[in-house]
Amino acid sequence: MKLKEWKEHVTTAEFEKKIHPLYAEKAHMNAARYSALLDLYEKTFSSDDEITLFSAPGRTEIGGNHTDHERGRVLAASVDLDTIAAVSPVKEHKISILSEGYPMCTIDLDDMAVREDEFNTTASLIRGVAAKFVSMGCKVGGFRAVASSTVLPGSGLSSSAAFEVLVGNIINHLFFEDKADAVKIAQIGQYAENCYFGKPSGLMDQMASSVGNLITIDFEDPEKPVVKKLNVDFEKTGLKLCIINCWASHADLTDEYAAVPVEEQKVAGFFGKKVLREVPKEKFMEAIPQLRKEFGDRAVLRSMHFYGDNDRVPMQVEALESGEIDQFLSLVKESGRSSWMYLQNIVPLGANEHQEMAVALALCDALLKDKGAFRVHGGGFAGTCQAFVPEEMIEAFTQHMDQLLGEGSCHVLNIRPVGGTVVG
Repeated sequence: MKLKEWKEHVTTAEFEKKIHPLYAEKAHMNAARYSALLDLYEKTFSSDDEITLFSAPGRTEIGGNHTDHERGRVLAASVDLDTIAAVSPVKEHKISILSEGYPMCTIDLDDMAVREDEFNTTASLIRGVAAKFVSMGCKVGGFRAVASSTVLPGSGLSSSAAFEVLVGNIINHLFFEDKADAVKIAQIGQYAENCYFGKPSGLMDQMASSVGNLITIDFEDPEKPVVKKLNVDFEKTGLKLCIINCWASHADLTDEYAAVPVEEQKVAGFFGKKVLREVPKEKFMEAIPQLRKEFGDRAVLRSMHFYGDNDRVPMQVEALESGEIDQFLSLVKESGRSSWMYLQNIVPLGANEHQEMAVALALCDALLKDKGAFRVHGGGFAGTCQAFVPEEMIEAFTQHMDQLLGEGSCHVLNIRPVGGTVVG
């Protein structure tokens, strides 16, 4: 459809109905986002182009905190915050993407090599995704696009994975006849992040964004992760999902994040294995006296967290699928306690004055009392915490959180049933 035709179509009730599965009651507000996106495209490029619209959601981790890098299990979901793009193919052998609020990013498709000077940049993600498609036999062509995102940077909702999945869907649809399924697109995104962006991430973020809905993933075989979509309508649980920004800075936390897998994999190495998933829990427990002497208590405690949270994920899945919501909430609370007590990813080492994550969790505890559940979200130390709030408490909970932590701290999200997709 031509851009001018799209500009008319996105204002119709028909378009709102089309995007309702992505945004539920927020469809009208998001239709306005697509309208603004098309205006930006016209201003940036041309009003005569043939346009395709794409969307890739952010994700939330629900179960399995820091388990994926040990080839463990996770429970995750896509959410109704997303990155959207208006795209048109071009004859020039280049990809140009203007993300709203940022400079134009352009890569030359004749250069698919890893470039160290591009580490930690948007260009590296685009180049990495394109390069992987090329290695699969895809004749990647040029395109130009504008993108806009509501996935909050630094929120633990994984804006980078949403962008990788977005670019993957664009190339897959325009140049690969949609041959790559959602799992493959997630793996392509991880490849780009690991090899081109320079970040040794697991696969959970990309998989949740690409596949969509509530999913559980078992990473025991990282080349062939077992992905299962849950047949659960979360709206019927009587709970609202909240992500609370603790407003802590991620600066200088690289060593904190890196220490978690390093310590756990040192423990695995004691048994001649690479990751804890390869070490039977019974053998680990028997060896605790030696492990404490060899690697210290924190490494042992963090390993105990892995085994506990890895076991909790299938129990959470069973509870959700059987409608045992109280049991699900109890397991969320257990995971949160384990992250704080054993994994120790709440307060950065040596921090006294600034313990923002701990304060946010303490406020969740005070406001929810014995209702709902809460836990650290994602990597920890900074970023966000997660709360499952009974619907009847949601208005008071969000108001109090915003009063106590600052306006805009508490975000109420829907679990989105659709992952990365072609909107039209």
